Amino acid sequence: MKIFKVLGRFIFSRITLTIALLLLQIIIICLLFSYGKHIVWIYGSFTLISIIIVLFIVNSKRNPSYKIAWIIPLLLFPGFGILLYTLYKLQFSIRIMRKKLIEESKISSQYLIQDKVLLKQIKDKSLYNLATYVNRVSNYKIHEIEDIKYYNSGISLYNELLNEIKNAKKYIFLEFFIIDKGYMLNTLIEILKKKITEGVEVRIMYDGMGSLFTMHQDFYNELNSYGIKCKIFSPLKPIFSFHYNYRDHRKLCIIDGNIAYTGGFNIADEYINKKTRFGYWKDGGIKITGDVVNSYIVMFLELWNIDNKKHEYNYYINSIEKSNNNNNNGYVIGYGSNPLDDNQLGKRIYLDIINNAKEYIYIMSPYLILDDEMLSSLTYASLRGVDVKIFMPSIPDKKYVYYLGRSFYEELIESGIEIYEYKPGFNHSKMFLSDDIKAVIGTINLDYRSLYLHFECGCYIYDNNVIKDIKKDFITTMKYSNLILKKNLKNYSLKKRIIGRLLRFLAPLM
Repeated sequence: MKIFKVLGRFIFSRITLTIALLLLQIIIICLLFSYGKHIVWIYGSFTLISIIIVLFIVNSKRNPSYKIAWIIPLLLFPGFGILLYTLYKLQFSIRIMRKKLIEESKISSQYLIQDKVLLKQIKDKSLYNLATYVNRVSNYKIHEIEDIKYYNSGISLYNELLNEIKNAKKYIFLEFFIIDKGYMLNTLIEILKKKITEGVEVRIMYDGMGSLFTMHQDFYNELNSYGIKCKIFSPLKPIFSFHYNYRDHRKLCIIDGNIAYTGGFNIADEYINKKTRFGYWKDGGIKITGDVVNSYIVMFLELWNIDNKKHEYNYYINSIEKSNNNNNNGYVIGYGSNPLDDNQLGKRIYLDIINNAKEYIYIMSPYLILDDEMLSSLTYASLRGVDVKIFMPSIPDKKYVYYLGRSFYEELIESGIEIYEYKPGFNHSKMFLSDDIKAVIGTINLDYRSLYLHFECGCYIYDNNVIKDIKKDFITTMKYSNLILKKNLKNYSLKKRIIGRLLRFLAPLM
């Protein structure tokens, strides 16, 4: 099964398409050489068209790293570059998806109206500015925290999640990138089947690519036979399309509109260490209650309704039981990033934390594929005296991504940033922590896919006691990690270092 997973991801990746089109161009050029007198005119025409496209790209609003990723193949391999770019621009399915999401957002925005009185009460100007920005570009709003709990492992979160699901009275929404067969899924399904008999509505949405080789059509049919409403986001079909790059990477569980869980965990046994894949699997997540759950309800239903004419927000939003709790527990923003709105909300929130940090920034991410803006912000923060620590896994799940991530180590370390690799295994947590007052927990990795191509979700936390629990986990993780020194980099094999450097060219495509 593992070999089929790897093969499938390779076949349907953009890198494979790039290689295939490059080989096609070589074949075409060889054929053209058999008609020597025309080759100059034909290749010259391709080059002229490529230059025109490059000028268009240079003047676009795209990220500089993406511009370079397009410009280089267009100039070096004009025929191949033109074909690839044309295929990308003619993806009508992406335009249709974008249009539907815009329409859905217009409907859902009425349930995410910012409380202006609350906004004016915020004393920290940087927090006020961030909340204003998030609301303007995405409608998600800032709330006072009612209650929030942090989990430093998948098993601790999973056990409490099951108990909350058992107590559900009205509905359960589940959204995951990966669902895989095993103990974790079997236990969950048995509980959900019982909840269906009690009259509780259950919906499950999972990603068509993330679960391509773990869940087949029989699983989808099985869930529906139990009365569980199931939807596969962007299921893979035998038609080439760039929209397959836009995956649903979110991890969400919403119960009765009162409780929301999110974090790095999926529904698979490795997340609770029932199955060992890459050593001990470390993950992080949160449980949150209160009005902020509205944001996650809207987030879930917007994707669910992308091919659905029903707009059911009112029933689910109104099911929230309002609380009079006002104990100055700090603030929270529940937010989701949409790769089709060009706002890169997940990235902007990370950058806001980095650029406003005064004392320290601690980061956990399983992947480290940085664009110029993120790399510059991190190194500048360190050079201006901020303590920057990045926590990575020592046992990777994707070796080529690991080699690519390590290619950034030297520049980061030279700027004073400390990099720690988690010795027991794979650190899958996605977290930012800064100055004992700010934290983000969610699904957003430090790589191009999460920051530009995936539907993601996060929880921004400000000035709450849970910050202490998150910091404690960082400190504990540090004890079980190796600090990477500059001299250690010389011990990496030359082959791996070369692979990492070469892959940086393809980083925006990975």
